[in-house]
Amino acid sequence: MKLTGTIFLIIVTIILAAYYLVCGVYLNHLNYYNHESLFYIEKARIVFEGVGNRLKTMGLTAPLIPFYATFIFTPVSYTLAPVLASAIGTAVLFYIIASTVARRLHDEGYILLLLLLFFAHPGLIYSAASGKNIYLILIFFFLFFLNLFKFYRSNTTFHVSIASICLVALIFCDYKFVWLTLFFLPLVLAITIHSLNLGEQESIFRLFQSFNSPSLRRKLINKTFALYIIIFALPLVAVLCYKLLNLTHASDLNYFSESPYATWNVLIDKLSFDQQTTNTNYKIPEISLLLSARVLLFCPMILIAVYLYRESTYQALTIIIPFAFIEFLHIKYDKVFLAYQYYLMFIILAYLSVILKARTVKNQKAFKIVLLCVILFQLYFGWYYLRTSSIPEEQNFTKVLVDRTEDNVESDDIEIAGYLNSLPSEARVLADDAIAYPIIAFTTDIKSMIMPYQGNFLSALESPDKYVDYVIVATADNNVAGYTQLNNKYITTIRKTIPDLNFRKVFETHDWTVYRVITNASGSEFGRMLGR
Repeated sequence: MKLTGTIFLIIVTIILAAYYLVCGVYLNHLNYYNHESLFYIEKARIVFEGVGNRLKTMGLTAPLIPFYATFIFTPVSYTLAPVLASAIGTAVLFYIIASTVARRLHDEGYILLLLLLFFAHPGLIYSAASGKNIYLILIFFFLFFLNLFKFYRSNTTFHVSIASICLVALIFCDYKFVWLTLFFLPLVLAITIHSLNLGEQESIFRLFQSFNSPSLRRKLINKTFALYIIIFALPLVAVLCYKLLNLTHASDLNYFSESPYATWNVLIDKLSFDQQTTNTNYKIPEISLLLSARVLLFCPMILIAVYLYRESTYQALTIIIPFAFIEFLHIKYDKVFLAYQYYLMFIILAYLSVILKARTVKNQKAFKIVLLCVILFQLYFGWYYLRTSSIPEEQNFTKVLVDRTEDNVESDDIEIAGYLNSLPSEARVLADDAIAYPIIAFTTDIKSMIMPYQGNFLSALESPDKYVDYVIVATADNNVAGYTQLNNKYITTIRKTIPDLNFRKVFETHDWTVYRVITNASGSEFGRMLGR
């Protein structure tokens, strides 16, 4: 059986998926979770089990495509659904890249190198076993650049159209990729200039010659404008329509990207940055202009890719665009650390560039040995970057995976959920899922919970005695207590506002307290015990 054959690739993909599933389920049994996967689990529970108007939750939860990708696996298990999606999705990513190699090169050596990456690189294992949406970002990122390179070779607009669709999907996997369009604006002009049949070879002379000829100038403008429309019209229209949908249902154009009820990273990114920068032993590694140097250390294969395209200016510029993109993200989102997936996309792009240009290398054996050495180098720094990441979730993944010890990060949430699961089915609980979504993710029955997506939440917030029996409150030690009304200040305010209403503490952890709502207790023995 040939390693480049379709049957072999399918078998290897299935083995890879099983390998990733074992890793993901194993980590799940060690109580490893991350905020993104818990957010998807909680929103999926609301959609399938919630009571009330769930349309806004279904349509405005972001990122949209990763959220919907978990739906397929929710019948198996809510808590395992994100892991199942990421494991199978990462295996699909391997098949897409491997099939491209098989069609392009028919060389088993490049398949084996790719297998080494997918079996051993910590970033790809993290993508597969964590339940995060990294796998979708990498899939559409690969397809976007693959179709761009196909367009360079064939000069047919079909591939540009497919690239535009992939860019739309990429934006709906991670909204920050909308800024990638900025860096393609000058590149499109370079591509159009190159497509003109001119005697000059250098782009600057081609541009000068085009502007000095009315017919060539008209042709250049028409082709440039047409490419802009094909590449950017669909992404911009899709984003505009989605913003209008947010305005219609949430009265906010940017609800999907700025509300903690719509996306998980609004509070988590800020919390992560605040925790790291207030640490006296912390030194910020992401210094501007050195970020690209970190990428080169993480993925030196990108240098080989640029070298292979040294004679094609606009193709080399295409490979360099992601560097400008991450530098822009570092400036635009200066209070957010660069997540691991933005490093991983360089490995995908570098491998794509290498396989597209590998035919031009005369000494294939020496070239593959060089690639093997570079990949081994990348494996080491892949582990190093993940282990020393500025983002706690990424550090925690390697700690649990390598040390094989039970993760205690979500222990408080699991304890509170366990207590809620022990309550009678008729008990009503008030919770704010802006910060309490991990608790709701672990709760077996959410029909008894009143949350912000329901119309009676504000009424229950003002008069809890009329709507609920229990209230989940963030303690003063909870890092996100300042981002919800349900904190200790809420208890004090309600006691003053409604004299005949009181609260009895029935369960407490470091981050959370569950209060039982007590009415007409001001003159009771319970009230006297509290000094009221």
